[in-house]
Amino acid sequence: MTINPYHDKRLQWVAYAIFFALLALVPILLDDAFLLNQLSTFGVYGILALSLSLCWGFGGILNLGQGIAFGLGAYGMAMTMQMQSQDIDTNPIPPFMLNNALESLPMIWEPFWNTGTGIFLAVAIPTLYCLIFGALMFQARVSGPFFAIMTLAMLSAFYTVFIDLQPYTNGVNGISPPMPLEVGSLVVDPYSTTSYWIVYAVLLLSTVVAKLLTQSKFGLIVRAQNNDPERVRFLGYNVAVYETLIYAISGCMAALAGMCFTFLTQYVSPSQFDVGFSISIVIWAAIGGRGSLLWAIMGAFIVQGAQSYLGDEFLNTWILILGFFFILVVRFLPGGLAGLVELILGKLPNMSKQQKSPGEKPVDKASLKEA
Repeated sequence: MTINPYHDKRLQWVAYAIFFALLALVPILLDDAFLLNQLSTFGVYGILALSLSLCWGFGGILNLGQGIAFGLGAYGMAMTMQMQSQDIDTNPIPPFMLNNALESLPMIWEPFWNTGTGIFLAVAIPTLYCLIFGALMFQARVSGPFFAIMTLAMLSAFYTVFIDLQPYTNGVNGISPPMPLEVGSLVVDPYSTTSYWIVYAVLLLSTVVAKLLTQSKFGLIVRAQNNDPERVRFLGYNVAVYETLIYAISGCMAALAGMCFTFLTQYVSPSQFDVGFSISIVIWAAIGGRGSLLWAIMGAFIVQGAQSYLGDEFLNTWILILGFFFILVVRFLPGGLAGLVELILGKLPNMSKQQKSPGEKPVDKASLKEA
């Protein structure tokens, strides 16, 4: 039996090590602050693609509302950064609230005076939302396209709510913290190597956690319920619990991406809840390969890199070009670029391993010729 090296776990970890080693060389070799900030933003998109790959590729849960967790995490970080620039005694209310006739700081903003609490809430609230929403949906056995539609509906609802609550969120204008994030004595300049290393660390940690999950017993059950949930139920497992957990873990990673996005751009708006943005995350994962964590990340890098350098050239035509390539991938490469690599590696005889069945004896070629 021929074993495709693509499925060799040791080689997979080697590929991950090489990939992150190359990323670690970027701030060492690059001396352009703007480009470093752009590459850091690509890292944020990579975390998002990774989170969707874990949820969709391995869990079989197509989430068209991944922007919800991302947006909540982004707003949580923006609120934390905004309160760092306010003075609790002389200037406790952000300017946009004064412009909207608020005379006191809303209670929902009070916890963000403390940086540690604000960062914790920026992660905890999106994760808690995913736990509650996921439990309600999966316990009712809402899955497949019906779950995707529900996440899309919730995404549109959050978009509308954050625009309508203008006194608290500044509506369509969003929140623009005037100062960089400060954690203790560390000032996170968006254009410094510090911000790059933070995003790099979050991407690395998220990838390792996701990879270990997929190779654990938990990951085995998640993949099994993806293929045949009824059989998993017959084996005594509560499928809804596993679906909820993988959905919440994915949401937690998306929230971390949102937090990183905010301190990199010093801006957040309801556009983070835009339907088009969440659909873009699906495209990144699909083009890279939703069944591969590493290639989902690379899909985000490739698509966003192409958009950055070709988008200005083709303007609105870029959307049509991206849609065309997405159709090609869905039609001819359902496994994305990862599927293409798997196919190529499987056809290279020198890289494939021959495994004999137990008790199988080597074949005498001379006897075959005589026969």
